[in-house]
Amino acid sequence: MEFGLQFFPDVGPAEKSAESYWREALHLTALCDRLGYGSVRTVEHYFHPYGGYSPNPIVFLAAAAMRTAKARLITGAVLPAFNHPLKLAGEIGMLDAISGGRLEVGFARAFLPHEFAQFGVSLEESRARFDEGVEQVAALLTEEQVTRTGRFHSFREVTSLPRPTQRPRPPFWIAALATADSFRRAGRQGHAIMAIPMAGGQMADLIGLYREAWGQAGHPGRGRVMLAFHMFCDRDPARAAAVAREPLNRYLASLVDAAGHWLGGTRSADYPGYDRIIAGLKAESFESQREKGAAWVGEPAALVDRIAGYHRQVGGFEVASMQVNFNTIAVADAEASMRLFAEQVMPRFR
Repeated sequence: MEFGLQFFPDVGPAEKSAESYWREALHLTALCDRLGYGSVRTVEHYFHPYGGYSPNPIVFLAAAAMRTAKARLITGAVLPAFNHPLKLAGEIGMLDAISGGRLEVGFARAFLPHEFAQFGVSLEESRARFDEGVEQVAALLTEEQVTRTGRFHSFREVTSLPRPTQRPRPPFWIAALATADSFRRAGRQGHAIMAIPMAGGQMADLIGLYREAWGQAGHPGRGRVMLAFHMFCDRDPARAAAVAREPLNRYLASLVDAAGHWLGGTRSADYPGYDRIIAGLKAESFESQREKGAAWVGEPAALVDRIAGYHRQVGGFEVASMQVNFNTIAVADAEASMRLFAEQVMPRFR
């Protein structure tokens, strides 16, 4: 199993400035190579304290590339619904060059109704925009003189620059929440998948569907699965819980607030059951997240057992992408947690 960092800003100006948040994130990023963390990831969200400090993950990852030499840089994820494929392909090629070929590109459909409303994009176009966007970006990265006539974006005989440093292109990841079809599609198409256990889906079943679709499509191996977790490690389990409890509870409350339109009557055929998913998240807490294995909080020995048990429970996954400075956790606490986890937990899974 590989371990990486995910930076998901979940604060607004009232809690912490963007300058402070990203300075701290880059400080923690600079520890990755030394401590053995294999990847750095951040999101694309807008307008709300839930992720809004990160409207363009490529900007942060370009800075992260200067603080690391080995860690992979992962968009977690870019949103084709709000981006022109010509712009995305060019930015991807540029970051792949800046990082010396360390970029991996995660794509997501987006799921927050307020973002669609502000961009003037219909929720009912989400799937179509995603599929078209991923296909067009892939073509622009792997081919020259590309022509596409799409429902949303069209272009003729264009060669995207810079060309990717990795050939034929950087690896692709597909973000999925709890919809079985999303897992199957990613497997059929031969993409890695990034998912979030906190949403409460039957992760073992969903990963099984992904692996099955991967094999049926004739792709070699079993694919790659990345799962996201909150993590805080301390020698004193009581202190670990005390430090992480309220920041995680505030993170959950912020997520539900950002996605609140699903609870207020918004519906879309492209997002079946999202009212139930968000209602389920509204009932979550620090205690329930830790109990189900979505939050790794405690002393090193307990985390080794918890991680091993969850890994068996879901049938295995390749990458754990961990939030270490979620909400208002202090950078000194996050760094101490990272160091202890690297020293006493990670070696047990190599």
